[in-house]
Amino acid sequence: MNAIEVKALKKIYSNGVEALSGVDLTVKEGDFFALLGANGAGKTTLIGTLVGLVNRSSGSAEVFGKDVAEFPEFTKYSIGLVPQEFNFSIFEKVEDIVATQAGYFGVPRAEALKETEVLLNELGLWEKRHMASRTLSGGMKRRLMIARALVHKPRLLILDEPTAGVDVELRHGMWEYLRGLNKNGTTILLTTHYLEEAEQLCKNVAIIKKGAIVKQGSVRSLLEGLDQAAYVVTLNKAVEALELPGFPVAKTAESHLWEVSLGRDRSLTQLVDALSAQGLTVLDLAPKGNRLEQLYLNLSS
Repeated sequence: MNAIEVKALKKIYSNGVEALSGVDLTVKEGDFFALLGANGAGKTTLIGTLVGLVNRSSGSAEVFGKDVAEFPEFTKYSIGLVPQEFNFSIFEKVEDIVATQAGYFGVPRAEALKETEVLLNELGLWEKRHMASRTLSGGMKRRLMIARALVHKPRLLILDEPTAGVDVELRHGMWEYLRGLNKNGTTILLTTHYLEEAEQLCKNVAIIKKGAIVKQGSVRSLLEGLDQAAYVVTLNKAVEALELPGFPVAKTAESHLWEVSLGRDRSLTQLVDALSAQGLTVLDLAPKGNRLEQLYLNLSS
């Protein structure tokens, strides 16, 4: 069965803006699927249509074989949604935010509290359970939203920019948790600006641009469209000169930060190994620019 099946989906808002212009998209059950696109590309409108928050203009959208408009209750029970913006009460306690959400799906309070304890422990929030959510860091708030989305045990988890504003360490921790969820059978649809995130997590990917899917396929096949990617590498110490055979480098204003380019035949692992061979440790590795934008240029050229 397909977890998501969208055919010729269109959405035209009352002001005449065509947010979706005939989208075709299939996500198989059990997949970890990335939907990539810039702001305004149509990602959030597509998600809104799937969860019943946006009425389509034409076309069809199904979740686990049922039309989302004809079977709204089935759709809502099947999906857990983590939106871009924090949308819980900042004064409510962490535990109550999650347990109360379960009540909206008919889960008895005692059972909801048990599941809440499991999720908060898994996501490192159990010690914060009696604290008001406003006291949490940005990364903790993101994890709280994931816990809330999962408390009714949905078959499909939709994550809309889940790592925005999250530091590197917490981001990687969230990646591991999401990998585990997917391995245990939860289908995941991830929207993100960052091809790097999709590359790490997802099996398949689609790129949406101006309301249309412009390319889709496996992550590996999509990355073949990129000739080169630039990264900013933070080293454990200042280096006045750096030579890495096969990796073009450029010095920045700070001698512990270097820009490194990776060709299609080079990997991040090879880069880290090359630096390690010179006694250097990578403290951080970040894309210099949005690789998705570069891919867009390749697709439109």
